Formats: sequence, structure tokens, C-alpha cells
Amino acid sequence: MDHDAMDLTEARYELVISVDARRSGEYDDVDKQRMRERIYRVLETAFTHAKVARDAVHMEDRGDGVLLSVAGRIAVTRLLGLWMIEVHETLRDENRGLRVPLGLRVGMHVGPVRHDVRGISGRAVDLACRLADAPLARRLLDAERADLVLVTSQSLYEDVVSSGGKFIEPAHYSSARLELKEGEVTAWFHLPGRPAPEIPAAPVPPAAPAGDPPPTADTAAGHADDADDVEEVQEVQEVQEFSDFQDAQGDDPADAPGARYTVHGDMSQHHDNVYQQPVHIGRITGDAGRRKG
Repeated sequence: MDHDAMDLTEARYELVISVDARRSGEYDDVDKQRMRERIYRVLETAFTHAKVARDAVHMEDRGDGVLLSVAGRIAVTRLLGLWMIEVHETLRDENRGLRVPLGLRVGMHVGPVRHDVRGISGRAVDLACRLADAPLARRLLDAERADLVLVTSQSLYEDVVSSGGKFIEPAHYSSARLELKEGEVTAWFHLPGRPAPEIPAAPVPPAAPAGDPPPTADTAAGHADDADDVEEVQEVQEVQEFSDFQDAQGDDPADAPGARYTVHGDMSQHHDNVYQQPVHIGRITGDAGRRKG
């Protein structure tokens, strides 16, 4: 596209097309090169069949995709209609026999575009790229097991798609709200050769973690490493609390009316009992229990 005579500060209204490959990060270096060759072959073949002159198209490589702008002298209906049909059919032909079929996400928007020696820029470019990269476009491509998904801006749908035309079927588009960096927008989704897609629901975010769990024996015992350590800590707590109570009530709290005890574990009270044979009262824990036998 010859822009030598164009003022670089002057914006021209053009159709911006962003093309991204599905799951490009999963290709190894060799397969990624073949994937890129397929993308260019699909796009260039479609331009030829749709009779869009090469000098009317600006192309920038994006590694795992291509960024394009088409001069205003080319009817947008031709790109939305015949060109998209050719892209889809050529892509299907390329995918025959491939173990991992190539999937493409295409974003389209018309707006002011500025050209310089490094490429194109402008909000229209940003929006087209955001549409192609939208998470919903990714989910839809996977959910429908499709080769291609087209995402157009609201203004492009209203100004061009909604009026129909050759190979353009507005009833085969579905709208959805997208949350982009620049704010919330409406976009229209189309799967060539299929009815209007059902928009998949957004994934449910994970539930917020509940509050701190109630204290347990582990937390009271300083997260002891094993059950024996927990029991030993509990016994220390029992002895300490009973000792504190004796200090406050006297030598024999059991004789005091209304005596109360706070116990963390097992506790026994024995008064005026006569035993006829040796008796063990209480628990044997820790090393003491292991030393027997």
C-alpha cells in the first residue's frame, strides 16, 4: 500500500482486521513456523479469490497472527461477505488431515487509522485486536469445535452487517458484552457456515476463602507434630489450670460449695475410696506408655 504521498498525521477510515491463531503457545518451534505459513496462505488465497487488490491491503506480522487494514476504496461488504467465505473454505481445506487443526479468531472494526513507516495505529486498531483476543472468542471457538470465529464491533454490525448483503447473514450473529481494558463494549460473534452461536457462560470465579477455622487441639498445642505431643500439651494445660484454681480456692476445691473446673482432656475425681488391689487411675501417654512391656 503506497502511503508516500499521505500525511503521516492524517487518519484514514479503513477496515481493520486482526487475525490470531488458537492456542499458538502450544506449538513447538517447527510447528509454529508451519502454522504461520498456513495463516498467510489462507489469507492471501482469500484475497485473491475475493478479487481484493494487494496494494489495497496493509499487512503486519504479529508472530502468532496478522494485523491488516484495507483501504476505504474496497467495499467492507466484500470483506465481511465473500472474503470471509473464502477464508473459511481455504482454512477447512488446510485443516484436512492435520492432527492439530488450525483455528483462527478474527476481529473486525472500521475507524480512523494512521500509517507510519513501522505500521498502523489508532483506537480502531486497538479495538480490532481486543475483539480477536477476547476470552469469549476463545471459549466459543472451543465450545463449538469450530475452525473460525469472527467478532465484529457494534458499529460495524449496525452500519454494515445488519443491512445484510451477498454472503452476509445478520441473523447468524449473536451479541455479547465484553469487558475490555478501555471499558465495556458490545461485540457480535459469527461462525461462518453455522447458525447464530449460543454464547457460552463466563466461567464462575472461585469462591472466596472462608474465615479462619475454629481453634483445634492442634492450634492450641502449637501445631504439634504428632498425637502424643498433643496429649502431653493437653495434660500440661489441665495441671496448670487445676493448680491455678487451687491457689484461688484453697487446698481442696472439691470441698468448696459450687466448685467448678475447666478441663481440656480427661479428668477423674476420687474421694474416700478403698481399693482391694493395685489400681491405675488416669492415662499413660507419650514415652511412659511406650516404656511398658
